[in-house]
Amino acid sequence: MTFTIRAGLMACAASALVASAASGETITIATVNNGDMIRMQGLTDDFTKSHPDIELEWVTLEENVLRQRVTQDVATKGGQFDVMTIGTYEVPIWSKQGWLLPLTDMPDGYDADDLLPAIAGGLTTDGELYAAPFYGESSMVMYRKDLMEKAGLEMPDAPTWDEIKEAAAAMTDKDGEIYGICLRGKAGWGENMAFLTAMANSYGAKWFDMDWNAQFDSPEWKATLTDYLDLMNNYGPPGASSNGFNENLALFQQGKCGMWIDATVAASFVTNPTDSTVADKVGFALAPDKGLGKRGNWLWAWNLGIPAGTEKEDAAKAFVAWATSKQYTELVAANEGWANVPPGTRTSLYENQEYLDAAPFAKMTLESIQAADPQNPTVDEVPYVGVQFVAIPEFQGIGTAVGQQFSAALAGQVTADEALANAQALTSREMKRSGYQD
Repeated sequence: MTFTIRAGLMACAASALVASAASGETITIATVNNGDMIRMQGLTDDFTKSHPDIELEWVTLEENVLRQRVTQDVATKGGQFDVMTIGTYEVPIWSKQGWLLPLTDMPDGYDADDLLPAIAGGLTTDGELYAAPFYGESSMVMYRKDLMEKAGLEMPDAPTWDEIKEAAAAMTDKDGEIYGICLRGKAGWGENMAFLTAMANSYGAKWFDMDWNAQFDSPEWKATLTDYLDLMNNYGPPGASSNGFNENLALFQQGKCGMWIDATVAASFVTNPTDSTVADKVGFALAPDKGLGKRGNWLWAWNLGIPAGTEKEDAAKAFVAWATSKQYTELVAANEGWANVPPGTRTSLYENQEYLDAAPFAKMTLESIQAADPQNPTVDEVPYVGVQFVAIPEFQGIGTAVGQQFSAALAGQVTADEALANAQALTSREMKRSGYQD
């Protein structure tokens, strides 16, 4: 009798599984509206052909909005998303909170050991990978070789900030709508503050001293913000306080920027003749320094993580494995060319001669990624890790609030001194409220 009942239950369970597989399931993917992510959406027929029981639903958002939406959902285990595009900042914090599922038991052939150590290290907690990198990046100088030549200048492979200022002045032609330099001005901890924090590192500035005291009243921060505002006000485009990555990318592709210091991932877009009017005129250099031993380059990856609130872990893991695999890289190469594959995630990519031949920026990208040091991001010792961010939960709010002050200074609404004083006050207040200080 017991055997008969058990057999019947097993048969019912098997039938339920078959019915579930036949009906399929839909996973919802939250992602950022960057070019590589948009390209991925266009290639997902390859995934659904091999996984006919899984349907994909996309929520594609601007960077700041994405962060707000996924943070709210993952913290409450709301289950709105099954796969999230998250950054290097979030992964270690969220994994320690139990908000992400570890990426164990990835499919055969995934080869997690091939992930670049500099990138994978920031996504690993207690030896477990908690997000898979879709693309990795540092930052570098992208510049117009023709405008440099016209100005009688030559860009060094490793320029200083003084050389950047000289080049920006020489290339600016406001009557011709050519601006010597384009930089992030849009407020946000991952927008203007990503650039300004990395720049500040090279100037000897820091967010906090070893006792978690805010440092915006330091001469190093004043020098950083003053030089940034001088560059942008004298040689930057109008309305720069509203410009983030995508806005500056469009300006550069339209031939309106002499230089753009931003994410290395942009290199494939500015050199793509389909989209860029200056594709054959672009050169690359390391992010600038101030002679203090630190360059103004960051370290970042956009990654795919699986929130603990999902009820579709297996389907979500199958998608993450597909989108971050070697096979996906080959798919992009077959459809778009090797120069357009997601960079900065796998060692094997930088050993692939086809990629090296097709991507003149490959060497500079890898060198920039490997040069960034999140464990020692500043000239002086600090109590935090992270290059263009401070890896504490409170930074998301503090960084955006400070970014609003600096964006207001760029828009001429406050002076540099007022912006720095406001940044000092609000950061100090939040750190005391959060228990970092008495």
